[in-house]
Amino acid sequence: MKRPGPLLTLLAGLLAGVFLLSLNATTGTRNASSSAPSPGSSPSSADTTKESPAATPSPAPTQTTPSPSPSQTPVPNAGYTGRTDDDSSAVAVTLRDGRAIAYFCDGRAKESWLKGDVNDDGTMRLTGKDGSVLNGTLKEGKRIRGTVDIDGGHYAFTADRTKKPSGLYRATATVRGAEVDGGWIVLPDGRQVGVLTRDGRPSPAPRIDPETGAVTVDGQQLTARPAAP
Repeated sequence: MKRPGPLLTLLAGLLAGVFLLSLNATTGTRNASSSAPSPGSSPSSADTTKESPAATPSPAPTQTTPSPSPSQTPVPNAGYTGRTDDDSSAVAVTLRDGRAIAYFCDGRAKESWLKGDVNDDGTMRLTGKDGSVLNGTLKEGKRIRGTVDIDGGHYAFTADRTKKPSGLYRATATVRGAEVDGGWIVLPDGRQVGVLTRDGRPSPAPRIDPETGAVTVDGQQLTARPAAP
């Protein structure tokens, strides 16, 4: 009996080839099935992510700016001179940085120096060492309307804003052993009203040179300077 060697070898090779072909086909089908998306599965986030519209920023809250209060006319640094309503005396007021100095004078013997503050609304109450009082109101920076109470008298006055050489002047010195204190009001029309006291005794003041302030008192030359608070 002959041995079936070559025939068996050929059959074994054919069976092995068929087996390998079947195995490859099965593996490929499985791989294709696993890579394909299942019907119920959702698409990946990369596929489904859509760019959302940019958020519109909320408008900033509106801030209400308070309405400014009505502004007041600043109190100017200036000088004011005038006469009392009865034309018996003169009044001068000088304003500087919210302070005021005033001089009331009848040109003979009655006089008073007064000082005090000026309020933002232009009102003022000035007082003197002798008890005199000046109450006044600055109107639009152009004039001061007020009253002076001195030695039992009550005097209403109007003092208009002036320019140099008009204004209020004062000179103090020692002349021949006497304490001298002089006050002058130079009015816009050139008139001068003043009182000079020597050791407390008043008398009409001599004229000054409004341009230089020079004045001669008992043979001695002095300089009257603009009075300021």
